[in-house]
Amino acid sequence: MVDVITAELLVEGPDDRHIIEALRTQYRVDKTFQITVPTTRKGASGIEAIRRNGVTSRLMQSGMRALGVVIDADDVLHDRWEMVCNQLRRAGYQDLPAQPVPEGFVTAPPDKPRAGIWLMPNNRLPGGMIEDFVAAIIIPAGDRLAQEANNSLDVLEQKKINLYKAVHRPKAFIHTWLAWQEEPGQRMGTATTAHVLKHDKPLAQSFVDWLNRLFNP
Repeated sequence: MVDVITAELLVEGPDDRHIIEALRTQYRVDKTFQITVPTTRKGASGIEAIRRNGVTSRLMQSGMRALGVVIDADDVLHDRWEMVCNQLRRAGYQDLPAQPVPEGFVTAPPDKPRAGIWLMPNNRLPGGMIEDFVAAIIIPAGDRLAQEANNSLDVLEQKKINLYKAVHRPKAFIHTWLAWQEEPGQRMGTATTAHVLKHDKPLAQSFVDWLNRLFNP
């Protein structure tokens, strides 16, 4: 017998899932929802997989209680917001905000499942992504290795020998920083588990509060 999913959080990739699972465990968020990485028919994950497999059909499933979407803002924050809002509208949701909500968006119509949207890292930052979120919640203020990692990337870019795109600098930064730790090259989810509670960053708490408003009201 196939389990019926009644609450689901859609994310772009395995790293996103591991990071959110780590936060859910550390902050003792009730595990009342499944974290899912949608894929295309060819097995690819990411924003296109969420766009194609997405939100509308899940919200209209019988028994669905709550559905959340976590995606990177990238350099098209408003376009990403509208993409998800349009899928909500097709499922019958109305009066959606024109802009992302800083504390994370949740709507709870009386006759429909609760629905929520979080644009990484903080619903405000154009060009942002999950790597910005991880850096913000695990790196302490004034960290010297973070300064050196940024300096190293600056040098690569000045010499024009970096192979990463400008929009992917946050990826290069966080993985450089992780490579210089006592246990080099940890996955971001593992690093989140190891570091986040040491620094008690407001952004982590804000995201956890959003999860609870959406799935555990």
